[in-house]
Amino acid sequence: MDCTDARAKVGALLAPRNIVLAGASDRPGSWASRVWRNLHRYGFPSPVFPMNPGRSEIWDGPCYRDFAALPEAPDHLVVLAPAAHVPDLLRKGAAAGARSATIFSAGFAEGADVASSALGNELRSALKETGLAVSGPNCLGNFSAPSKLVTLTEDRQLNLAGGPIALAGQSGGVMVFLNQSLEERGLLAAHLVTSGDEIGLTIADYITFFAHEAQVKVIIVYIEALRDRDAFRSACLAAQAAGKFVVALKLGGSDAGRSAAMAHTGSLAGSMEAFDALAADCGVIRADTLDEVVELAEYLVHARPPEGLNVAALTLSGAYRGLLLDAGARCGLHFPPFTPETTSRLEQALGVGSHVSNPVDGGFSVLTGEAAYRACIESMLADPGVDLLLIQEALPRAPGSQRAEKYIRIVEEYAAKSVKPIVFGTLASHGQTDYSRSLRAAALHAPFLQEANKALRTIRHAAERDRRLRLASAPAPVAANAGAREKARAMFGRMRGDGKAALSEWESKQVLAAYGAPCPREIFARSLQDALEAARTLGRPLVMKGMSPALQHKTEAGAVRLSLMSEQDVRDAWAQIDRNVRLATGRDMDGVIVAQQAPEGIELVVGLHRDPECGLTFMVGAGGVTLELVKDVSFAAAPMNAEKARDMLARTRVAQLISGFRGAEPLDASPVVEAILALNALAADAGDEIESVEINPLRLTASGAFALDALIILRARETEPV
Repeated sequence: MDCTDARAKVGALLAPRNIVLAGASDRPGSWASRVWRNLHRYGFPSPVFPMNPGRSEIWDGPCYRDFAALPEAPDHLVVLAPAAHVPDLLRKGAAAGARSATIFSAGFAEGADVASSALGNELRSALKETGLAVSGPNCLGNFSAPSKLVTLTEDRQLNLAGGPIALAGQSGGVMVFLNQSLEERGLLAAHLVTSGDEIGLTIADYITFFAHEAQVKVIIVYIEALRDRDAFRSACLAAQAAGKFVVALKLGGSDAGRSAAMAHTGSLAGSMEAFDALAADCGVIRADTLDEVVELAEYLVHARPPEGLNVAALTLSGAYRGLLLDAGARCGLHFPPFTPETTSRLEQALGVGSHVSNPVDGGFSVLTGEAAYRACIESMLADPGVDLLLIQEALPRAPGSQRAEKYIRIVEEYAAKSVKPIVFGTLASHGQTDYSRSLRAAALHAPFLQEANKALRTIRHAAERDRRLRLASAPAPVAANAGAREKARAMFGRMRGDGKAALSEWESKQVLAAYGAPCPREIFARSLQDALEAARTLGRPLVMKGMSPALQHKTEAGAVRLSLMSEQDVRDAWAQIDRNVRLATGRDMDGVIVAQQAPEGIELVVGLHRDPECGLTFMVGAGGVTLELVKDVSFAAAPMNAEKARDMLARTRVAQLISGFRGAEPLDASPVVEAILALNALAADAGDEIESVEINPLRLTASGAFALDALIILRARETEPV
């Protein structure tokens, strides 16, 4: 769905000309009764028509038996009928003039049984035929403050004054409770959509609509499974271009979480690492918890992200200073030393005997003196090494704290004109009152973040968002040559013709070498005589590895021999490998790879894997036999560029070994970057054919890098493109 279509459809959903309650029931506590009550409670200005084929009156007024009986053409359908009746109802409603619908009904393949799957397919057909804009099925309704639409079944009072937040999510319960938490902090939503199973409109469509809403600053989404990666990416980039921030809470960070997502939405949830990689490229900030979502909304509504990770802090107690230092170390923020000029100004402001370090313990001096308070703020903001200023202060919950209220006004004065963000922070999380929310509303340019760890994690998230966006926008590398592309396509076609799902190590390296991956000199030998001839060609020392499609792990099977120096070594290695492959697989080997033995070095893994939700995702990190044990890896989304590749490597601990850990000679990481870009070129040419690619280990040495083993797995033909 293109941008214009998405905006029109969501607009029809959230600002209808009238509403038809299809399946109206006045049974106490029924969803129909709740929707009817909320539409009137919040003053929806247009007609609401209850419809039930078995009723002529309801709620002290007329009830219509079908669409033909309505006094005007239907526009929006609130569908509360049993699942089996929904597709036909939608067809009839669309034929009568309806543009949109909210489907509360469940039973459209959430549990993946045969009957519900068939109903899900029928519903998809109905939507395709009618073109209706649909939220759901299996949702809890929506609200839109500008149109006073409230089809939510929520009983608790909602604040429909409207604000800079827009919410959309696949769980109605999460959306309702999140909105409640935001309201507690004085953060009001202009729109809230519970998207349910998203057989109709998706999260991407809602983001696209919200991106063009002038009132909206922050778009919050709850995702169990992405329906369309490319649409999601495009929508988020549109939001970013419009100056909006997208914050996502994503289910599926654990095996249990992925299982819950599958059971709830009837679709496969991908890995969190792949989602994070995709999110980084399109400006999405992923939060781990609902509390983090609230803190991020508080920050992003009131301040711009900092340009770096260097924080200055002005505290009112030594304890908070210590908490900030600990929290900063945990989340990767820095409290750098001030310049001598800044230090001198701070010491002068705080009085004789002051020994200033960052964070600054202002203590009694700033608590009792406005001049000292202002001087500290001005000095720290002026320091060129500071990206953000954090000030300890909490919103008073009742009248009586003149100092706090005065200092909040002072900070707002600076924050309104400062290029660098100024943020308030508290010792612990706390609730708000009407009084504290009124004070908060008067300080629009300084976020009030709660608790040291949450505050600093929020700041880190905001700073990383812009940094990763800059990396993704760097120029893409030049495409690979036509010869490499032809070689890859020919190899893949031959493998498919033979019915193979994976290329052998030899075949994989042939493809990767064509794209510029650093492979050692090696020869495939089908006989002992071929192996002896290869040994004479390559020189010493040598490695020999047995090859067989049935051989899963060559080292464990005894099919690898190292440091071969003589002809007799080659003969002995051939005999040993041949015997071990037969023992391990029950069949003869196809031959051996004879290769120059690479020098000692650091072993890495470079990979490319197709995530079921997020598509092709790159990986780099510590490789070799300890890969699964250590799991020192990082990820980035396709496409790749050199800047992203270097950043991906820098986010691993193995990068410290490459840089020269504990006095070791540093190594040039450029060959690792080149290997990643080789995989990127392969993905650009033949990404639709690939399920995964892995070079493990890629040995980095003083003389370059060597792909010691490699595997390319082809994508199953029946799989639809992601």
